[in-house]
Amino acid sequence: MTTTNGPWYRSMSPRERRTFWACFGGWATDAMDVQIYSLLIPVLISVGLLASNAQAGLIGTVTLLCSALGGWAAGVLADRFGRALMLQVTVVWFSVFTLLCAFAQDFTQLLVFRGLMGFGFGGEWAVGAILMGETVRAAYRGRAVGTVQSGWAVGWAVAAGLFVLTQSLLPPEAAWRALFALGVLPALGVFWIRRHVPEPEVFVRHADRAADRPSFLGIFRPGLLRTTAVCALLCTGAQGGYYALTTFLPQFLRTARGLDLFGLGGTLLLVIVGAFTGYLFGAWLTDRLGRRPAIVVCAVAAFAIVLPMTLLELPTSVFTVLALPLGFVSSAYFSGLGAMLTEQYPTELRGSGQGFCYNFGRGVGALFPLFVGLLADALSIGVAIAVFAGIAYVVMGSCALLLPETRGAELTTRAAR
Repeated sequence: MTTTNGPWYRSMSPRERRTFWACFGGWATDAMDVQIYSLLIPVLISVGLLASNAQAGLIGTVTLLCSALGGWAAGVLADRFGRALMLQVTVVWFSVFTLLCAFAQDFTQLLVFRGLMGFGFGGEWAVGAILMGETVRAAYRGRAVGTVQSGWAVGWAVAAGLFVLTQSLLPPEAAWRALFALGVLPALGVFWIRRHVPEPEVFVRHADRAADRPSFLGIFRPGLLRTTAVCALLCTGAQGGYYALTTFLPQFLRTARGLDLFGLGGTLLLVIVGAFTGYLFGAWLTDRLGRRPAIVVCAVAAFAIVLPMTLLELPTSVFTVLALPLGFVSSAYFSGLGAMLTEQYPTELRGSGQGFCYNFGRGVGALFPLFVGLLADALSIGVAIAVFAGIAYVVMGSCALLLPETRGAELTTRAAR
């Protein structure tokens, strides 16, 4: 085994690298298909497919609720049938239903298609995080799993670029359909995953002992119940804050800040660049400081930047400068979540535990876009984002302090309690 004293990526084996890029691509394509909708909210309202911010928030909430169910189901199935296999299934699923959104004729049809898309979207994160966490060695699990998270920023950037391109070249009535149709492209990556990404060795060894497989409800047994409850609340804060901000960020930039198409695209690009660097910094920090302190530091930083930017009437130049740190702090804490959750559960329950906790958080966090939309229609979109994002960051930081530090935990034995 090569040393990990040098740059960690060069120390990875070919198998680890292939898994890294498969999961990175999964996150990127997942993000592209998810962020397409957020970018299109102003357009869908302008063409009459959506009647209000509340309707837009309802679709966002239903998508996230379905993703919560899909993520838990995918985690359970990954414990039964394999991590790499379920990664392929989820990518195909969310790609196909994003394509079907292009053919929606009214609000109800779009609601149904986005909801069904959510099942695959939620499942992809759960199985991808487990696959990466079980494949890489403990010495740099945090950096590897965290860096894979930066694929989300790449997918977001691709979605933003395609949004500007389609809006520039096509009339609004056709542009939004074209953008949804492009969401089917991630399905092509499944062919590469099937050929190059095997199941993790720790899973294969455990799968050979079928009689040892407990019920997925084992995550609620006395020895694990507290861990499951705290992890679920941790993920609620992480995702509630993220979706409260990003679901309505394009709408906030257009209505509250008055940006045109290219101003919107340019500001989002700064946010996305900030998010990309935030993911990388969070990945480094989670191995440097540990899982728990890294998440607390990121939660405090997010609270300190997101609230002033959404509540204060900042000059355009100041707001633009702060767009990059806005993306940075709103994304950095995700880098520690994957490794932290992976290390909380024994192998036979890792998919069930990680899938449930992350997607319970997504399910409750799914209510945040709806609440933001309702409060935005009553007060303002900036106040609505600040209220729910602020609550979420406090919950996330508090829950991180209640969990044990697991940096360096070996996955062949039960994680420390």
